[in-house]
Amino acid sequence: MERKSVTPITLALVIPCFNEEDVLPETIKRLTIILDELVKYKNIHSDSKIIFVDDGSRDKTWGIIEDANIFNKYVQGLKLARNAGHQNALLAGLNYAKDFSDCVISIDADLQDDLAVIPKFIEEFNNGNDIVYGVRRGRSTDTFFKRTTAQGFYKLMNSMGVNIIYNHADYRLMSKRVLEHLGEFKEVNLFLRGLIPLIGYKSTEVYYDRNERFAGESKYPLKKMLAFAFDGITSFSVTPIRLISAIGFLMFLFSFFMAIYIIINKILGHTSSGWSSLMISIWFIGGIQLVALGFIGEYIGKIYREVKARPKYFIEKSTLNLPDQRNKEIKELVGTTN
Repeated sequence: MERKSVTPITLALVIPCFNEEDVLPETIKRLTIILDELVKYKNIHSDSKIIFVDDGSRDKTWGIIEDANIFNKYVQGLKLARNAGHQNALLAGLNYAKDFSDCVISIDADLQDDLAVIPKFIEEFNNGNDIVYGVRRGRSTDTFFKRTTAQGFYKLMNSMGVNIIYNHADYRLMSKRVLEHLGEFKEVNLFLRGLIPLIGYKSTEVYYDRNERFAGESKYPLKKMLAFAFDGITSFSVTPIRLISAIGFLMFLFSFFMAIYIIINKILGHTSSGWSSLMISIWFIGGIQLVALGFIGEYIGKIYREVKARPKYFIEKSTLNLPDQRNKEIKELVGTTN
């Protein structure tokens, strides 16, 4: 069912940033051009915003956001008090955007996601879709290792029963009511790629080709990618625990049949000492036990964090309520030049 609206929709773009001073000016420039075009053709309202969330950057990221806020009517910003992580920074922007927008598009600051499909997102929203997933057509820009591990991750998640969109990261559009329902999830261990499909509502996919990073370095090295993947798996599936139980049951059956074999050999007088086989068995069983304890500890650790229910982030600074200050600074600047 299409959405019939007399007035253009109010759009918010939410962009989490961490040490993005090299790419941010270009990101602001390109997004501003797109919003100007959408406003010109009345696809969106002129009150639409670009919300940058500084996730505790140590470079000039926040200064660039503040400067842009003075002269660019679209740009607003949130500065978190510390590095809370990509997912929490994204959530901070979404929580603010839902109060004034009809829909929100989340996107990374590195310009790898194709901005040209934003009008297509809005078109699909107007066609009645509450969620529009940006999905990569392929992974030709990735290294062989990253491509293989990423595809393996998506397949593993789906095999464990987690409803996750293949080749989709955090480039998506969500309607206001989806964002309101997202706020009902109180968990501390955030994995938005798994949470949002749980909400339901009508959804569709928009395919695009991913670009090379415009500038700077990736903020997701191998260590962070592995931690993110492991966090996603253990946040949405108990399959690893069940797998350990299955291995334990198989080990029990194996030991049962081995006991029968040993008893028969004892009766027949064929027993002989085997130090090597004994040591291999001890190391094998010990290794399985340590892995099992590790998985169990991971789940217990997540329960520990959830029970504490600590705040996900703290906002140190904000430009979101400073329109009067923007006008004042512009007037002062104009006055000094005259």
